[in-house]
Amino acid sequence: MTRIIAGRARSARLAVPRTGTRPTSERVREAIFSSLDSWDAVAGARVLDLYAGSGALGLEAASRGAASVVLVERNTKAAALCRANADVVRRALGVKGEGLPVTVAPHSVRSYLSTAGDAVDLVLIDPPYDLGDDDLAQDLDAVSRLVSPDAVIVVERSTRSPEPRWPSGVEPLRSRDYGETRVWFASPETEETVAEDDAPTITGSTET
Repeated sequence: MTRIIAGRARSARLAVPRTGTRPTSERVREAIFSSLDSWDAVAGARVLDLYAGSGALGLEAASRGAASVVLVERNTKAAALCRANADVVRRALGVKGEGLPVTVAPHSVRSYLSTAGDAVDLVLIDPPYDLGDDDLAQDLDAVSRLVSPDAVIVVERSTRSPEPRWPSGVEPLRSRDYGETRVWFASPETEETVAEDDAPTITGSTET
């Protein structure tokens, strides 16, 4: 079991798949959302959670006031768990029926991205560590065509993996290490970032 860390559904307990997925630890999830909240990137955002697993990342965003959340998970059992966890968060928020704006898309990430058309403000990507770098690069290229100008893209990878190959028009903001996990933050380039493309990327570690 895991839990929602903050927001209106704080402490709501979520089930996680027994096999086949690698849930983001509460420590890493808390760090990710601390950064996102400091940028005001969650409240009112249209959120896309790719390789959703249990849906914990997207549902954390829903608890913190996201306008809408899409959980993309092709594994049948995990997608069913996403729906069940969305119901848990719905009850914690006191929302009846379909009032919680969370949609579960039981498709592969590539298939979903090939047909998606609505702009999104926050993309959470936590793929299996064995997802190839080329596959991730293709996902990011498709994502870059969906994001709004002020969007934030979050990628969670192993510290042994190289930096994601960011598509043209996407600028890495910073990375953080948490044990064996590295989290990358990126955003669409603006005129300012293009003008300052020689500025160093901020990196750091919270390794203890």
